[in-house]
Amino acid sequence: MKYTLYFAALMAFGYLVSSCVSDDLEYENEFEASQTAWTNFKESSGNSYTYTVVFGSWVGFSWETSLTIVDGYVTERHFEYTTLPDDLSEEVPEEELEWTETEAELGSHQMGAEPMTLDEVYAKARDEWLVKRENAVTFFERKNDGMISTCGYVENNCVDDCFIGIKINRIDAL
Repeated sequence: MKYTLYFAALMAFGYLVSSCVSDDLEYENEFEASQTAWTNFKESSGNSYTYTVVFGSWVGFSWETSLTIVDGYVTERHFEYTTLPDDLSEEVPEEELEWTETEAELGSHQMGAEPMTLDEVYAKARDEWLVKRENAVTFFERKNDGMISTCGYVENNCVDDCFIGIKINRIDAL
């Protein structure tokens, strides 16, 4: 009887803790379904894949960063401006228009997406981008065969380039 009481108390405590945590996450069900799709893809690809992050600014420039992950480690980051208005093209040095970093150089350039694995992207989504906020609108989409495509938020009353998060337009196994 004593053990049954302890077990019931433990179950009740576990329910309370888990219910409080889930209330702090926007799009929880969609996120969990996406994370399942990611786990399946990770297993089928041997945790070796490439994905492309895109960004577009209201002032007219856009870029993409392709990241290559081999056996769960980022091994390459390739950046390229895809649109650059004439008035901005003079400000960007030629060598910064497109570049590739190898494993030893990762993170040496300022522009582009962070060199993260999709495990790290999903962790950041859960811990930062999808946290409920009273002062923001949150976005989440899973258009990459069920995996994350858009995840982030925009704070209320923000005017220019306000999206904080990630937009992934492609995920492919190597």
